[in-house]
Amino acid sequence: MYAIVRHYAASSGSIEKMVEQVDREFADRIPEQVGSILYTAVHTGPETVMTITMFADEEAAAGSERTVAQVQGALGARFGVTETAVQRGEVMVNRASRAVAETVRFAR
Repeated sequence: MYAIVRHYAASSGSIEKMVEQVDREFADRIPEQVGSILYTAVHTGPETVMTITMFADEEAAAGSERTVAQVQGALGARFGVTETAVQRGEVMVNRASRAVAETVRFAR
């Protein structure tokens, strides 16, 4: 497995609006569109969020870059959200319970 962790920042209130939009428009399609096996968005502060996307392997992750850039461009233009950091790497240890497979919806 291979993971990409992306960090984003925005002006006040934009993160919540963006995550709500991602939940409504993109989240259900992300695994199919980018070839991921897991997509998670984590609220990390008042103006920040990070996403964790897991792939079967590095090749699948690399193949997702064009689609991710298009989605980021659209969301950035709409909400003023910018990517501030990206970490990539091979997953060395993984354990998951059934709870990981449960859908979590954005709720204000």
